[in-house]
Amino acid sequence: MAREEVVLVNEQNEVLGTMEKYAAHSDRTPLHRAFSSFIFHPQKGLLIQQRSHKKKTWPLMWSNSCCGHPSLDETPASAARRRLEYELGITDVALTMVLPKYRYTCELYGIVENEICPVLTGVTVQEPIPNPEEVETCKWLSWKSWLKEIEKHPDTYSFWCREETQLLEASPLFHSLLLEYKAIK
Repeated sequence: MAREEVVLVNEQNEVLGTMEKYAAHSDRTPLHRAFSSFIFHPQKGLLIQQRSHKKKTWPLMWSNSCCGHPSLDETPASAARRRLEYELGITDVALTMVLPKYRYTCELYGIVENEICPVLTGVTVQEPIPNPEEVETCKWLSWKSWLKEIEKHPDTYSFWCREETQLLEASPLFHSLLLEYKAIK
């Protein structure tokens, strides 16, 4: 994949410029745009992934289906589709923006995440084909099992996916989409 840049923004999400992705993520990470996605399969539930040991940020942590950074003129949905294909080989997914204004900051191993990170959900019937540069492994869980899992083992999962899960669980739009995805098991 080509050299990636993040889009630097202010608190109003106005563009300030761009910066190379790996240089941007440090102990003083500037605020930038990102996206996060939770992908469901009608019979299997939610797809979660364990981040590759090669990742600079949060290596080997379990997280939601796919996260990443949009390019300068790319929407969160377009970025999510691009990264889903690159990381998991998923090319056929219907996406819906559920949490358009999610914003967070967290730190692990001296690397800070500082992002305006809209959260999308989607549905696919494809099986993932993990890219080992990005993903160690992945698995499917029912939404109810997922809620129990992050409550039981919170330190196993990335900060943002735990917080996003709580916000999704409180969202009527998300629960209507779960019904539509037929992924309630």
